[in-house]
Amino acid sequence: MLSELENNFSVLEKKILNLYKKYKNLSEKYAETSDELQKVKEEYAEEKRRNQILVEENKELKLYSAISGNAEHNRLMKNHINRLVKEIDMCVSELQNSGL
Repeated sequence: MLSELENNFSVLEKKILNLYKKYKNLSEKYAETSDELQKVKEEYAEEKRRNQILVEENKELKLYSAISGNAEHNRLMKNHINRLVKEIDMCVSELQNSGL
């Protein structure tokens, strides 16, 4: 009976050690994956920032093209000017309402 208990404890000890090794491996993989995820998030943020810069540059190029007389972009220029005029009108009305 005693040898059977020792055998059971030995088997249990082996299983615990095996589980501990698996836990350590998974912990290491989790740490590596977390690091990779952080790097990917940083790369994504950088690419998103670059994309926004390119979108703004593209808008500016279209506007410059429209200003330079490109018929294709005249509508874009007119829309942009109309937006700016509306924005200026809103600012003027806010200034008038504030008593300045």
